Amino acid sequence: MKRILPGLFLFALYGCSSSAPVDVARVTEQGCIGSAELPQNIASQFEVAEDMQLLNEALGEPEKGKLCQGQVYKSKKDTQVMIFRAWNSTNPNSQYGNWWAFNQPAGPISAYRSDYEICYQWSPLDKMVACTLKPETKVVVGNGQSARCSEYLTYPVSEKQQIYIVDAVDSVENCTFYEGVMSWQ
Repeated sequence: MKRILPGLFLFALYGCSSSAPVDVARVTEQGCIGSAELPQNIASQFEVAEDMQLLNEALGEPEKGKLCQGQVYKSKKDTQVMIFRAWNSTNPNSQYGNWWAFNQPAGPISAYRSDYEICYQWSPLDKMVACTLKPETKVVVGNGQSARCSEYLTYPVSEKQQIYIVDAVDSVENCTFYEGVMSWQ
């Protein structure tokens, strides 16, 4: 018994130590790109805010989606910032989800999925809503974290900015809804 215990200990120790470098390498390979600074055309409509809980909600681990890096902002009084969200018509509750963008979705859907790390399982992206962000609303702006959709499809980190909003239904107004239509080029 005395001979078996040290052997089991060394075997367990080896098993733990051999997997650690893989995880560390994966994290360092997934460096964030882009910037969490606001675009110049809307920067004057926001102020930097401190809210670590909100920021931590928006940040994600490699291959899990969410944001790779971010900054919390609060929209100023009397501002009108238009934001956009592509969503899933089979889930009506998703029209006011957490993830938004400053730019209207355009171009191939596959490019939009890659730019914003949206797995096909999460949404068919067949609806869009354009809304005005309410004044004095806290948001997190940042760049997308990588997302593993399947063993065959992983989106890398992206420099495209995303907006994370906790309670969009109460944070936006003056919304206009759009239907996705097939258009082949």
